Amino acid sequence: MITRRLFMAFAAAILAAPAIADDKLPVVASFSIIGDLVKEVGGDRISITTLVGPDGDAHVYQPTPADGRKIAQAKLIFVNGLGFEGWLERLIAAARSKGTIVTLGKGVAARPGEEGTDPHAWQDVANAKIYVAEIRDALISADPQGADAYRANAAAYLAKLDALDAEIVKTLDAIPKDRRRVVSTHDAFGYFSARYGVEFIAPQGVSTEAEASARDIARIIVSVKANKVGAVFLENISDPRLAKRIAAETGARVGGTLYSDALSELKEGGANYIDMMRHNVRELTKALAP
Repeated sequence: MITRRLFMAFAAAILAAPAIADDKLPVVASFSIIGDLVKEVGGDRISITTLVGPDGDAHVYQPTPADGRKIAQAKLIFVNGLGFEGWLERLIAAARSKGTIVTLGKGVAARPGEEGTDPHAWQDVANAKIYVAEIRDALISADPQGADAYRANAAAYLAKLDALDAEIVKTLDAIPKDRRRVVSTHDAFGYFSARYGVEFIAPQGVSTEAEASARDIARIIVSVKANKVGAVFLENISDPRLAKRIAAETGARVGGTLYSDALSELKEGGANYIDMMRHNVRELTKALAP
């Protein structure tokens, strides 16, 4: 929450901020996954800052005065929307930003979640393609001279996403349907489940702000036993103790780490969107394949 004291700190940081030195378009992305998509389309014509970095939890992020300075300087601010970055609207107001807010989640067919709209639309590659098209159009509007570059970058990346989507479908179709059940530590994979046919059971809702209750955990344990769930997965933004407890009480194996709301650090294998999705599919395949 942005208090009056923090607001004043934002204001002081903004006044002290140096001007952007180069002629690149200054843009901000709210979190790492959107930041990666923006970099793919923007290429070397943009100067991008990502607020919530690798392995960061955008649900509960606490903004800093430095974030306010970055927001104040940006011409475009790319956000997911759908209730994902609840702190961002206050940050933008505190920074007195004159930049254009580009809400990418508006273009997708939103799914309901246990606690409202599910914001994790990027877990379906088709939605990531919608994001890319919206990023392209916003960059062209802000920087018409770069239109050809933005179109070319977007076209090349969209082709890669088409190939990624086909690869995921082919890989997961090889797993028998009755084995495609897993537990994850929060409900971030609804779009993935709908697109690729893997059933996820989660003890938390769509936001990590709400802790799972004892009743939630008991319900999951009963469901895991009843449905013969093959594996329990950790997430890079979640407390691993929850998944380990469920695995211990059900006999399900603990799978690897899935990347849900954030990219990983470079050495961990999910440092960009395509690698993140491929990593998740590999981990699921290892745990579920006969």
